[in-house]
Amino acid sequence: MAALLPTLAIPDGIAPLAVAALFPQPVRDVWLEIGFGAGEHLAVQAAAHPDIGFIGAEPFENGVAALLARVQAESLVNVRVFADDARLLMARLPDASVGRLFVLFPDPWPKARHHKRRMVGPATLPEFARILKDGGELRFASDDADYAAWTLEHAALEPAFRLQSRERGSDWPQTRYEAKARAAGRACAFLRYTRTPRDRA
Repeated sequence: MAALLPTLAIPDGIAPLAVAALFPQPVRDVWLEIGFGAGEHLAVQAAAHPDIGFIGAEPFENGVAALLARVQAESLVNVRVFADDARLLMARLPDASVGRLFVLFPDPWPKARHHKRRMVGPATLPEFARILKDGGELRFASDDADYAAWTLEHAALEPAFRLQSRERGSDWPQTRYEAKARAAGRACAFLRYTRTPRDRA
Protein backbone atom coordinates (compact mmCIF):
# COMPACT_ATOMS: atom_id res chain seq x y z
CA MET A 1 0.00 0.00 0.00
CA ALA A 2 2.80 2.42 0.91
CA ALA A 3 4.34 2.04 -2.54
CA LEU A 4 1.16 1.96 -4.64
CA LEU A 5 -0.95 4.67 -3.01
CA PRO A 6 1.31 7.61 -4.01
CA THR A 7 1.01 6.61 -7.66
CA LEU A 8 -2.79 6.43 -7.52
CA ALA A 9 -3.56 9.25 -5.09
CA ILE A 10 -5.28 12.42 -6.24
CA PRO A 11 -2.60 15.15 -6.12
CA ASP A 12 -2.91 17.72 -3.35
CA GLY A 13 -3.73 21.35 -3.83
CA ILE A 14 -4.79 21.41 -7.48
CA ALA A 15 -8.19 23.00 -8.03
CA PRO A 16 -10.07 22.62 -10.19
CA LEU A 17 -8.80 19.16 -11.03
CA ALA A 18 -8.41 18.13 -14.66
CA VAL A 19 -10.07 14.82 -13.93
CA ALA A 20 -9.51 13.09 -17.26
CA ALA A 21 -5.79 13.92 -17.04
CA LEU A 22 -5.50 11.92 -13.82
CA PHE A 23 -5.41 8.69 -15.82
CA PRO A 24 -2.52 7.35 -17.91
CA GLN A 25 -4.68 6.68 -20.96
CA PRO A 26 -7.63 8.55 -22.50
CA VAL A 27 -10.99 7.93 -20.82
CA ARG A 28 -14.43 8.67 -22.24
CA ASP A 29 -15.93 9.52 -18.84
CA VAL A 30 -15.10 9.76 -15.14
CA TRP A 31 -17.15 8.05 -12.41
CA LEU A 32 -16.86 8.75 -8.70
CA GLU A 33 -17.63 6.41 -5.80
CA ILE A 34 -17.97 8.02 -2.38
CA GLY A 35 -17.15 5.72 0.52
CA PHE A 36 -16.08 2.65 -1.45
CA GLY A 37 -15.64 0.44 1.63
CA ALA A 38 -13.39 -2.47 0.65
CA GLY A 39 -13.59 -1.44 -3.00
CA GLU A 40 -15.37 -4.50 -4.37
CA HIS A 41 -17.98 -2.51 -6.32
CA LEU A 42 -15.44 -0.03 -7.64
CA ALA A 43 -13.03 -2.75 -8.75
CA VAL A 44 -15.74 -4.72 -10.57
CA GLN A 45 -16.94 -1.57 -12.34
CA ALA A 46 -13.39 -0.55 -13.27
CA ALA A 47 -12.66 -3.98 -14.74
CA ALA A 48 -15.94 -3.95 -16.69
CA HIS A 49 -15.36 -0.42 -18.06
CA PRO A 50 -11.66 0.01 -18.93
CA ASP A 51 -12.47 3.15 -20.93
CA ILE A 52 -13.92 4.90 -17.85
CA GLY A 53 -11.76 6.63 -15.25
CA PHE A 54 -12.78 5.77 -11.67
CA ILE A 55 -12.13 7.91 -8.62
CA GLY A 56 -12.80 6.35 -5.24
CA ALA A 57 -13.04 8.42 -2.05
CA GLU A 58 -12.61 6.60 1.26
CA PRO A 59 -11.14 7.96 4.50
CA PHE A 60 -10.53 4.61 6.21
CA GLU A 61 -7.12 3.04 5.74
CA ASN A 62 -8.31 -0.58 5.77
CA GLY A 63 -10.73 0.10 2.93
CA VAL A 64 -8.08 1.89 0.88
CA ALA A 65 -5.66 -1.01 1.43
CA ALA A 66 -8.31 -3.52 0.30
CA LEU A 67 -8.98 -1.60 -2.91
CA LEU A 68 -5.29 -1.18 -3.66
CA ALA A 69 -4.79 -4.92 -3.30
CA ARG A 70 -7.47 -5.52 -5.93
CA VAL A 71 -6.09 -2.81 -8.21
CA GLN A 72 -2.69 -4.47 -8.09
CA ALA A 73 -3.97 -8.05 -8.43
CA GLU A 74 -6.21 -7.17 -11.39
CA SER A 75 -3.84 -4.65 -13.03
CA LEU A 76 -6.48 -1.91 -13.05
CA VAL A 77 -4.96 1.23 -14.55
CA ASN A 78 -8.18 3.29 -14.56
CA VAL A 79 -8.53 3.80 -10.78
CA ARG A 80 -7.47 6.77 -8.68
CA VAL A 81 -7.92 7.16 -4.91
CA PHE A 82 -8.75 10.03 -2.59
CA ALA A 83 -8.03 8.79 0.93
CA ASP A 84 -9.98 11.46 2.80
CA ASP A 85 -13.44 12.98 3.19
CA ALA A 86 -15.17 13.07 -0.21
CA ARG A 87 -16.47 16.58 0.45
CA LEU A 88 -12.91 17.88 0.20
CA LEU A 89 -12.54 16.22 -3.18
CA MET A 90 -15.87 17.42 -4.53
CA ALA A 91 -14.94 21.01 -3.75
CA ARG A 92 -12.02 20.62 -6.17
CA LEU A 93 -13.96 19.01 -9.02
CA PRO A 94 -15.03 21.15 -11.97
CA ASP A 95 -18.68 21.63 -12.85
CA ALA A 96 -20.15 18.82 -14.96
CA SER A 97 -17.01 16.67 -14.70
CA VAL A 98 -18.49 13.37 -13.46
CA GLY A 99 -20.74 11.06 -15.44
CA ARG A 100 -21.83 8.76 -12.63
CA LEU A 101 -21.76 9.10 -8.86
CA PHE A 102 -22.14 6.19 -6.44
CA VAL A 103 -23.09 6.55 -2.76
CA LEU A 104 -23.55 2.95 -1.64
CA PHE A 105 -24.46 1.94 1.91
CA PRO A 106 -23.11 5.09 3.58
CA ASP A 107 -23.12 5.48 7.34
CA PRO A 108 -26.80 6.21 8.18
CA TRP A 109 -26.01 8.37 11.23
CA PRO A 110 -29.34 7.26 12.72
CA LYS A 111 -29.61 9.75 15.58
CA ALA A 112 -31.48 12.91 14.59
CA ARG A 113 -28.75 15.18 15.92
CA HIS A 114 -26.27 13.47 13.57
CA HIS A 115 -28.37 13.68 10.40
CA LYS A 116 -26.33 16.68 9.25
CA ARG A 117 -23.38 14.29 8.87
CA ARG A 118 -25.15 12.12 6.31
CA MET A 119 -23.42 12.02 2.94
CA VAL A 120 -26.73 12.64 1.16
CA GLY A 121 -28.52 15.74 2.36
CA PRO A 122 -29.32 19.41 1.81
CA ALA A 123 -25.64 20.42 1.77
CA THR A 124 -24.33 17.71 -0.55
CA LEU A 125 -27.11 17.30 -3.12
CA PRO A 126 -26.38 20.68 -4.76
CA GLU A 127 -22.70 19.67 -4.93
CA PHE A 128 -23.65 16.35 -6.52
CA ALA A 129 -25.73 18.30 -9.04
CA ARG A 130 -22.86 20.68 -9.75
CA ILE A 131 -20.24 18.03 -10.50
CA LEU A 132 -22.54 15.68 -12.45
CA LYS A 133 -22.85 16.08 -16.19
CA ASP A 134 -26.25 16.67 -17.73
CA GLY A 135 -27.85 13.25 -17.97
CA GLY A 136 -25.37 11.88 -15.43
CA GLU A 137 -26.50 9.36 -12.87
CA LEU A 138 -26.55 9.32 -9.08
CA ARG A 139 -26.84 5.85 -7.54
CA PHE A 140 -27.70 5.44 -3.88
CA ALA A 141 -28.15 2.28 -1.82
CA SER A 142 -28.90 1.68 1.84
CA ASP A 143 -30.20 -1.00 4.17
CA ASP A 144 -31.49 1.71 6.52
CA ALA A 145 -35.15 2.45 5.73
CA ASP A 146 -35.03 5.86 7.40
CA TYR A 147 -31.99 6.92 5.36
CA ALA A 148 -33.65 5.75 2.14
CA ALA A 149 -36.78 7.76 2.99
CA TRP A 150 -34.58 10.75 3.91
CA THR A 151 -32.83 10.53 0.53
CA LEU A 152 -36.10 10.33 -1.37
CA GLU A 153 -37.42 13.33 0.55
CA HIS A 154 -34.38 15.55 0.09
CA ALA A 155 -33.65 14.58 -3.51
CA ALA A 156 -37.25 15.44 -4.38
CA LEU A 157 -36.50 19.01 -3.25
CA GLU A 158 -33.46 19.28 -5.54
CA PRO A 159 -34.71 20.16 -9.06
CA ALA A 160 -31.49 18.92 -10.65
CA PHE A 161 -32.42 15.31 -9.89
CA ARG A 162 -35.12 13.11 -11.34
CA LEU A 163 -35.81 9.69 -9.84
CA GLN A 164 -35.51 7.11 -12.61
CA SER A 165 -35.69 3.78 -10.85
CA ARG A 166 -35.82 1.96 -7.53
CA GLU A 167 -34.31 -1.16 -9.05
CA ARG A 168 -30.73 -2.30 -8.61
CA GLY A 169 -30.19 -3.52 -12.16
CA SER A 170 -27.75 -6.04 -13.59
CA ASP A 171 -24.92 -3.49 -13.92
CA TRP A 172 -24.88 -2.78 -10.18
CA PRO A 173 -22.46 -5.22 -8.49
CA GLN A 174 -23.15 -6.31 -4.94
CA THR A 175 -21.04 -4.89 -2.11
CA ARG A 176 -20.11 -6.75 1.05
CA TYR A 177 -22.36 -4.38 2.98
CA GLU A 178 -25.30 -5.47 0.86
CA ALA A 179 -24.41 -9.12 1.41
CA LYS A 180 -24.21 -8.58 5.18
CA ALA A 181 -27.54 -6.76 5.21
CA ARG A 182 -29.29 -9.49 3.27
CA ALA A 183 -27.75 -12.19 5.49
CA ALA A 184 -29.16 -10.33 8.49
CA GLY A 185 -32.59 -10.17 6.85
CA ARG A 186 -32.57 -6.43 6.18
CA ALA A 187 -34.17 -5.09 3.00
CA CYS A 188 -32.04 -2.88 0.76
CA ALA A 189 -33.16 0.21 -1.13
CA PHE A 190 -31.64 1.11 -4.52
CA LEU A 191 -32.28 4.54 -6.04
CA ARG A 192 -31.18 5.82 -9.43
CA TYR A 193 -31.40 9.53 -10.20
CA THR A 194 -30.65 11.35 -13.45
CA ARG A 195 -29.13 14.82 -13.51
CA THR A 196 -31.56 17.06 -15.41
CA PRO A 197 -30.19 19.29 -18.20
CA ARG A 198 -28.89 22.70 -17.19
CA ASP A 199 -30.49 25.77 -18.66
CA ARG A 200 -28.99 26.52 -22.05
CA ALA A 201 -30.07 30.14 -22.14
